[in-house]
Amino acid sequence: MNAISPITAASDTAPLRDFVTRLAELIDISRHQHEVLATGSALLARLIARDDWLPAAFAVPSPERYQQYLLHCDSRERFSVVSFVWGPGQATPVHDHRVWGLVGVLRGAERVQRYVRLEDGAVVPAGDAVLLEAGKVEAVGPDIGDIHRVANGRDDGPSVSIHVYGGNIGVVERATYATDGTPKRFISGYANTVLPNIWDRS
Repeated sequence: MNAISPITAASDTAPLRDFVTRLAELIDISRHQHEVLATGSALLARLIARDDWLPAAFAVPSPERYQQYLLHCDSRERFSVVSFVWGPGQATPVHDHRVWGLVGVLRGAERVQRYVRLEDGAVVPAGDAVLLEAGKVEAVGPDIGDIHRVANGRDDGPSVSIHVYGGNIGVVERATYATDGTPKRFISGYANTVLPNIWDRS
């Protein structure tokens, strides 16, 4: 992991605190994953509707590759919240998640191409790529389509998205895929070694 610079700019992290609190309550009472995705999508849309809560240190792009910064992980690892920061031209390989997920664009845009596995194991695009603009939310998961490729939707600057996953995504064993469907194991980890302090109300 790469260390990040200390947080120096003041941010009102109350919206993030409210989001993780409400999401934990939702997971406590929900009996089905579709309830978590539906209500969680609305909660995430409300979070990304404002752009004054993400500390600057968790929105820093890297010239080498996209960054995944952990913002919060539930104490029982039932969910995690991360910021993805994309420099111009940066993209993921084709990959899966193996847990449910929500993607909300905070700044800029993301280009998302979904994939499906054929009976022979090949991984092929499922329809056209979709451009998610700021404020839009999309769900992924093993039951609703779990393989995709994501890229910065802007050519002239960075984009930032907030992703929520049904587990501690930095330690989940997942896979990238070649065009013939051959999987390659990976564990993503995180770009940061410190977390934003969302609990300070002073």
